[in-house]
Amino acid sequence: MTSEAPGECFVYITLPGETEPVTAGRFALTVDRRGVPEGRFVYGRSYLERPNAVALDPVELKLAPRTYATASMGGVFGALRDASPDSWGRRVIQRHLGKAQPSEMDYLLYSPDDRAGALGFGLNQTPPAPKRSFNRTLDLATVQAIADAIVADEDQPAAGGGGDGVVDADHDQVEKLMVIGTSMGGARPKAVVEDDDGLWIAKFNRPDDPWNNARVEHAMLTLARACGLVTAESRVVEVAGRDVLLVKRFDREKTDAGYRRARMVSALTLLRAEDTYQSRDKWSYVLLAEELRRVCAEPRQSTAELFRRMCFNALISNVDDHPRNHAVLARVTDWSLSPAYDLTPAVPVSLERRDLAMECGDAGRYANAENLLSQCARFLLDGTQARAIIDAMETQVRGSWYAIARTTGVTARDCDKIAPALSYPGFRQSLA
Repeated sequence: MTSEAPGECFVYITLPGETEPVTAGRFALTVDRRGVPEGRFVYGRSYLERPNAVALDPVELKLAPRTYATASMGGVFGALRDASPDSWGRRVIQRHLGKAQPSEMDYLLYSPDDRAGALGFGLNQTPPAPKRSFNRTLDLATVQAIADAIVADEDQPAAGGGGDGVVDADHDQVEKLMVIGTSMGGARPKAVVEDDDGLWIAKFNRPDDPWNNARVEHAMLTLARACGLVTAESRVVEVAGRDVLLVKRFDREKTDAGYRRARMVSALTLLRAEDTYQSRDKWSYVLLAEELRRVCAEPRQSTAELFRRMCFNALISNVDDHPRNHAVLARVTDWSLSPAYDLTPAVPVSLERRDLAMECGDAGRYANAENLLSQCARFLLDGTQARAIIDAMETQVRGSWYAIARTTGVTARDCDKIAPALSYPGFRQSLA
């Protein structure tokens, strides 16, 4: 499949409380004479006339009868980019299309219906019916085998079964795996699966993982909840002798009529930043706190939660806390900070200084208690409140991480591997 991608598409949205999408507007992506991409979006007149119409995001595409234009981020507005697949999803779509470099419009159109948030894309003015069936948790072994093949860049395994039940592995099973799960995240293989409780993102271990990532990430989410953070629900299942992490979709609500969807945009969009090194000066917890104060219905609650999350990431050496691993969502009209997700420890060589992906205080990205305190007022906390949060969280992490990790199935050997990540010595080093 090598045809050129179309230059425009319709943008659909599932409105609050509904399960069927409607057409919100039209997005066009063109290239000017200098080769610079430009994106344009306009809300449809009939959509603007809806009494329950909502804006696609809280910062960039306000609900108004005008044409929005951008030359940033390859011409793709932040809210649309957030509904586009992450690096794993892009890898799957690239393999499916057989293109060396699919366009941004390709990624929007070929990403599955079950993308993050409430948006969808298509070439027809009338939205297609929402997807009603998903991979079941029973399908995990098959999906995991395909994920392994894609990671290894090998041919996909033949489909199981026999007789009339045999399907073409190169088409049918790639289509199954393209139910990717979420645009938030990174290169880890994943897919969406469904059980009686709703939708889960299945995250698979990779052969090059330094430890059992499924067990360790589940342990960190459990530890975060013990520290008072609001996190995504998680559990680990064993599939064909291997562990798979299941993370509950918090942007979906299962009902008898189908799934209600929450709008969802990343911190990258709130910060008007890009996924590039040149844009890292905008990657900042402090600046994100300012944005939460502007867009969230309960700013004190959201900024205090962000402060706790920032402290937790520093204490577990989660240096992959980039802006796509933070988000806001709106289940109805009001926006709030989403539950925490993608909490993973790392073990950098340095014991004296570790940097987060986002700036967290006067000393930049330094994951240090004094640095975290330095800008606490921007999180609507006074020094006493902020210091109490840090002290209590450090005590909780130091005192309970090992027991929680072992209880959630992390082996003693893997605990030894991640131990240097937890409350590293430089966290309490003086900045003077």
